[in-house]
Amino acid sequence: MSDSLIIIPTYNEKENVAKMIRKVFSLDKVYHVLIVDDGSPDGTAAIVKDLQKEYTDRLFIEERTGKLGLGTAYIHGFNWGLKRAYQYFIEMDCDFSHNPDDLIRLYSACAKEGNDLAIGSRYVGGVVNVINWPIARVMMSYFASRYVKTITGLPVDDATAGFKCYRRSVVENVLQSNVTFVGYAFQIEMKFKSWKFGYKIKEVPVIFTDRTEGESKMSTSIFYEAFFGVIQMKIKSFFKTYKQA
Repeated sequence: MSDSLIIIPTYNEKENVAKMIRKVFSLDKVYHVLIVDDGSPDGTAAIVKDLQKEYTDRLFIEERTGKLGLGTAYIHGFNWGLKRAYQYFIEMDCDFSHNPDDLIRLYSACAKEGNDLAIGSRYVGGVVNVINWPIARVMMSYFASRYVKTITGLPVDDATAGFKCYRRSVVENVLQSNVTFVGYAFQIEMKFKSWKFGYKIKEVPVIFTDRTEGESKMSTSIFYEAFFGVIQMKIKSFFKTYKQA
């Protein structure tokens, strides 16, 4: 039994999913992997099910109907994992923009260094660690994080980062506070509420490399949700008491 569950949402990731699963299971530390697939028409789920024969009791899949959003995929995965004995929950993309070799650094930041949330950060100290992104996308992402920091006071340089490791207690408490957003704003909301609950957060520098296979799921609607959602989230926080269970 592993103490760590890696949750990987997928939609049309047939080019990457098998390689990602094999890479994770080749690492020295033993992880369990949960794929949350949103009805991929390209056969992603079938690939995972075939690999389950090879990785019995380590690889799991939850299938949903239609594209229901990144945030709801992670919440589905969190709830699945909370029914089991996992102590650490890791969010990771399937497209190798999050380097699996960095998993141990995120895990260690929580399990060995005593942090409650470890963030794989592209922008620690204002340094940009992004490869193969158009300059416009880099600027949008970087200044989105600056915007979040300014509006909310969140002491995190990469507020939109999606490569993270949570201690179990963080997930339990934050989910009880009714997470509402589904896109980029979900990533911001999880960090913001973790901070408001008083959890210890560490940013671990990582290099983010854009996908080379498959299609990006980014859209302008995701950024709009984040832009306006941050203001809404900050206002609501004035009327809420954050207390760890």
